[in-house]
Amino acid sequence: MRSIWAGAISFGMVVIPVKLYAATEQRDVSFRQVHREDGGRIQFRRFCSVDGQEVPYSDVAKGYELATGDVVVLTDDDLKDLPLATAHRIDVLHFSPAGQLDPILANKAYYLEPESAGVRAYVLFRDALERSSRVAVAKVAIRQREALAALRVRDGVLVLETLLWPDEVRTPDFAFLDEDVDVRSQELKMAASLIDTMTEDFDPSAYKDSYREALEALVQAKIEGNDVVRPAGTFVAPDKAGGPADLTETLRASVEAAKANRARAGAEPADGKAKPGTTRKPASARRKASA
Repeated sequence: MRSIWAGAISFGMVVIPVKLYAATEQRDVSFRQVHREDGGRIQFRRFCSVDGQEVPYSDVAKGYELATGDVVVLTDDDLKDLPLATAHRIDVLHFSPAGQLDPILANKAYYLEPESAGVRAYVLFRDALERSSRVAVAKVAIRQREALAALRVRDGVLVLETLLWPDEVRTPDFAFLDEDVDVRSQELKMAASLIDTMTEDFDPSAYKDSYREALEALVQAKIEGNDVVRPAGTFVAPDKAGGPADLTETLRASVEAAKANRARAGAEPADGKAKPGTTRKPASARRKASA
């Protein structure tokens, strides 16, 4: 894993230097949008709605649109001066019983690894937190956005969970909540009995993403059946085995081809003109040399 943030846990007068790692990852099958006819990748470009010109990324800024249609443009210089008191610091505010955190507030989870100078303080804080059966409520700034967060222990490691702010949770405003629905006591008992019958310990390893597995199998079957489309201009790797090309060999051949193309480009510019300070031989002389 590669750390994405480095800072410190601020716990009273104690400062614990740590590194932050993403604790989860999506395992979705990744697709690209392509042209159905020839497999060419679909490209998206940034165009200005006013002048119709393509806008380079360096000229893109953040804009806050007003109800009148006017836009407040914010540049990087505007944003860099905004105060982020918790930048590079996980500021512990207080501790709360773990059961008081509504799961709907959970946003993203990160592992915290101690720096070598902070291992002892890290272990002390971890053990005390785990024995308390509480979570530490904190504030942290990640990627220029301040977030409410919770610190807890999982498998001997401190986990930082960023939380949504209360006003980011929608209120369920559904009509049935105002209806007077009659539920019979016998029905309630039967439902409770069914729940008891189906109750068992939760083991996440017992579950799998069947759709993703079927999708991967579908893609693999198409590869093995050579049901693929090669977009124009794509380098074709030699197929030594006579079947679908090995991915490693394909990548290796692509690297070699790129190096050869770069070498040719360095020796002779694409416009056909010789480099400054060099003399280009006539075509007849080049043919004799090659012979």
